[in-house]
Amino acid sequence: MKRVVLCLGVLLVVVSAGAFFRAARRADVSPTLSRGAFQHTWSPAEAAAYLDYRESWWQGWQRAQKDHGTICISCHTVLPYALVRPDLRAQLSENGLSPAELKMLGSIETRVTHWSQTTPYYTDAAHAQPSRGTESVLNAFVLAAYDRRSGQFTSVTRQAFDEAWALQNSSGGWPWQDFHESPWESPESAYWGAALMAIGVNNTPKSYRDEPAVRPHVNQLQDYLRRTYSDQPTINQLFVVWAGESMDGLVSNTQRSQLAQKIERLQHPDGGWSLGSLDDRVVRKPEMLDMFRPGGGRDGSDGCGTGLAVLGLEKAGVAIQDRAVQRGLEWLRSHQYQDGSWWAPSLNVLRPPDSEVGRFMSDAATGYAVLAIDQAREKQAADGTTAAASDTTASPRDKRSGT
Repeated sequence: MKRVVLCLGVLLVVVSAGAFFRAARRADVSPTLSRGAFQHTWSPAEAAAYLDYRESWWQGWQRAQKDHGTICISCHTVLPYALVRPDLRAQLSENGLSPAELKMLGSIETRVTHWSQTTPYYTDAAHAQPSRGTESVLNAFVLAAYDRRSGQFTSVTRQAFDEAWALQNSSGGWPWQDFHESPWESPESAYWGAALMAIGVNNTPKSYRDEPAVRPHVNQLQDYLRRTYSDQPTINQLFVVWAGESMDGLVSNTQRSQLAQKIERLQHPDGGWSLGSLDDRVVRKPEMLDMFRPGGGRDGSDGCGTGLAVLGLEKAGVAIQDRAVQRGLEWLRSHQYQDGSWWAPSLNVLRPPDSEVGRFMSDAATGYAVLAIDQAREKQAADGTTAAASDTTASPRDKRSGT
């Protein structure tokens, strides 16, 4: 009987392994996609078109649907879209918000104004409260970003901050969604969420931050970010340095310099970075996933890792003329696909990269790639830099037609 049980166990393992290997090999995770060749030079218009399409797709995806006709804010698709779409609109001289932006903002405002009536994104006991904390921060972050551009601090944005402050915990951070999925839904992601909140706070008027009911929350947030900064993965430190651009005393000049040096050490010979290298912590499934990442897999350069790394160097105060920054920008300018996207892998699951769900991390890659390029453009304008090596402008076709 023992031999029979042993044989059956071995057979089960072999069959299961075979099924996994067959499924994994069918899930082509290489960046050789059916998205066409790379652009000759990066195109803001194509990036905007890709991001609009992906945001619209997300809004129609059944699993993103929530009560009251609202939509989940995803860290991989919605958040980068909200960060860069207004900047692309300005570059392309577009009039008014895109339909996808209007629907996104309408959904957020509905959930904020009906906060007590809406249900959490996840309703089970383990995830309901973390889901609520995560959503409250993202709501405030997105609305404050749009308010900063409009020059108005609206009542709905104030309400979003009120709802977020009410969920701030005693450590200074927020309960955060944890599905053990890197980089934004893992045990360490609560710190990243607090960094987002700090960036959001920076987009509010100083008079709001100094209000007696608000200042203690801001102080508690700053103390949390300072207290545990040294224990964080590079990707989290990057966002805190970003927040520290406008929040005095959040990070020191030494910490900025150390982060820049760390990022530069991780740069690949081709000038890019991998997302996995910035998330320097133990993830659960990388070794098995890497077996099926030929060529430009998890450890190869990708758009999300490179966009975030260049952005981190920029936020740390590294000059645009710096060789590491220039090589990173050149990688970004030369690796946009003809469909407008930059590619990046999932650190957690195997998905066909051309499927709609397989593009989640490419959505993030496209957003952060555009943001890094645009930040360089703004710094060049401020510095009066016009050297050809620092050119991050749009292609001639984009300049002429705005499309």
